Amino acid sequence: MIAPVTPTFGDAYIALLGRSTWALVNAYHAVLREKGLRPERVIIVTEEPYAQEASVAAEAIGIISEEYGFAPAVATEILPEADFIRAGQTIRTLAGDLIKQGLRVAIDITSGRKVTVAGALIAVSVAGLDIRHIYYLAMKSTDDVAKPYMMIPHQIQQIRDIMEDAGAKG
Repeated sequence: MIAPVTPTFGDAYIALLGRSTWALVNAYHAVLREKGLRPERVIIVTEEPYAQEASVAAEAIGIISEEYGFAPAVATEILPEADFIRAGQTIRTLAGDLIKQGLRVAIDITSGRKVTVAGALIAVSVAGLDIRHIYYLAMKSTDDVAKPYMMIPHQIQQIRDIMEDAGAKG
């Protein structure tokens, strides 16, 4: 087991799931390891064709979190396929509700399909929501990356926080 870190309660993590469950799971692992985030709530948002993979992702989130010494509540939200408007409305509502509950919200766009990512980011921006982090696991190569985060050479991957990179959050 990895040495437990005292969770900084008050964080929520919205992960967008598209075609790659590995991308979602590895980005989450990178955020825990590299950024120190310990969310108390994780919501996996996916489209109907990928709904079956959401339960696999949720189970992996639980296992990885346990290795870091905490257990977030994990939920899933299923969207219709390629519905830009609905994706934006759903993620805006989720993020807004979490913020109203006093949670700091992070969104992971690594695995999300373009329509979901665009809908989400435009909607939260137009709504003026205080999104603390927008994470993306950048890969220099996509060869042989469908495996656990710790088995992928660190020199080909980097967890990025778009909000931090843009100077939007300190």
